[in-house]
Amino acid sequence: MKRRDLLKTVGFAALALGAGVPVLRGRQAIAADGTSIFTLAYPAGFPDLDPATSFSNDGAVLANTYETLTRYIPARDGAEAKVEPLLAESWQASPDGLTWTFRLRPGVKFHDGADLTAQAVKASIERTKKIGGGASFIWAPVETIETPDTATVIMRLKTAQPMDITAAAGFAAWIYSPASIDKDNAWFNAGNSAGTGPYRIESYEPGQRAILTRNDSYWGGWSEGAFDKVVFEIIEDVVLAQSKLESGEADWTFGIPYDNLESLKEHPELSVVSNPSFETLVGMYNTRRAPLDNAKVRQALSIAFPYDDVISAGTAGLGARARGVIPPGIWGHDAEAPIPATDLDKARALLAEAGIAEGGLELTLTYATGDALEALAGELWKANLEQLGITLTLQPMAWEAQWQLAKADPAAGQDIFLMYWWPTFVTPYDYLFNLFHSETAPNFNLGYYANPEFDKLIDEANTLSATDRHAAEVSFKRAQRILIDEAAAVFVVDKPNVHIIRADIKNYADNPAYGHVTFVHELSR
Repeated sequence: MKRRDLLKTVGFAALALGAGVPVLRGRQAIAADGTSIFTLAYPAGFPDLDPATSFSNDGAVLANTYETLTRYIPARDGAEAKVEPLLAESWQASPDGLTWTFRLRPGVKFHDGADLTAQAVKASIERTKKIGGGASFIWAPVETIETPDTATVIMRLKTAQPMDITAAAGFAAWIYSPASIDKDNAWFNAGNSAGTGPYRIESYEPGQRAILTRNDSYWGGWSEGAFDKVVFEIIEDVVLAQSKLESGEADWTFGIPYDNLESLKEHPELSVVSNPSFETLVGMYNTRRAPLDNAKVRQALSIAFPYDDVISAGTAGLGARARGVIPPGIWGHDAEAPIPATDLDKARALLAEAGIAEGGLELTLTYATGDALEALAGELWKANLEQLGITLTLQPMAWEAQWQLAKADPAAGQDIFLMYWWPTFVTPYDYLFNLFHSETAPNFNLGYYANPEFDKLIDEANTLSATDRHAAEVSFKRAQRILIDEAAAVFVVDKPNVHIIRADIKNYADNPAYGHVTFVHELSR
């Protein structure tokens, strides 16, 4: 059951923690023992906390409990994008891009007290590869891992890859304790954590909340004012989430309707943080089922989409038309890619060419419950399609249920799956492989698109990405044009990241390489 009770005053986080009666300090919840708490009103659940297989919103929790060898820092304030050291303090690649050597940071311990070693890194990556779930594909190029000493990891690759970027991935790149290597998925999802991060999981109630507590032995140390506990309250109701921010019962959220932003900007105790994201909204067409197996039908639906209205009303003009699936700010973005104009007459003609009689088509679109932009996009598209005699049924669902329906059986699934994509790691291949590469069993290719020419293009571009970035980029752009020409999906908007945070929180900066992740250890009040 979803938590819908609006707790009074500032007891919200302290009651969740069972920490006794809170006291009021700057309208935040402070436990009776003085524990400081950072509370996130998170609009979606965390379906999987296993660091090997997690591939959804749960990255927000794992990024505070586990760490990767490196971290990606996007271009900002005139500075170029870069990869920073994290668990690895340095690395180098051979000229052919086939051998990567990482030197580990000394003095790092896992939550269970074990030392970070090269052998632990090797075991983590090999477990992730062996299970083969989630984003484990990021390690597919790794043929062998050598550990000549406890501080050195040597990766020998089948094909050249930029492994410094791979090692910074927001999924499947987590390093975890040797004692957890033989644990199963259920062990992690019972709320056990085995990372090196600044927080460890104290408790986890699926669909309700996750509570993290400070790791006192964290290698990065603790600054004055840092938070002792982190509470992720899963709140799909955006009205309730906004209310908790305004009352001081929560410190951070996202997904609030854009229409509310102006009033929130005027709230003296809140900050609205807006910046470009690496997140794109797409509608995945079910290409395995008639009539959406016909490219002309998909093209008709795409040019019937009210792009400008959705951007204007749904993002307060902060979003931008998507030119394919690779957003600006990521290499491989095609700034010259064609974007269709909304044209109902042309859409009607395409439907007639495809043999679709006016009034004879019914489709179902699924989207995540509580997502205001997705809901608006569905409603406006539905209104346009009604003018073409097409009935579009909108089916809001909890994310986990929406995803499971789509993965179960394409023949019985949705017609259109509305979803966002942000990077697993910052490369065009991540977007193109996950959403459109042929799959035997659906994972995130939820339009079930299959095109051998497209697959070959992106696979070859991926192998070039470490040694010939320009040639790789050319191929990635060609592949994107194929998707646009065939209307494999409706590419809606490059979405801005808009996060609402209490104004007294210091040092907050969004990193779009990690979708809606807050690195709480960096914050203070």
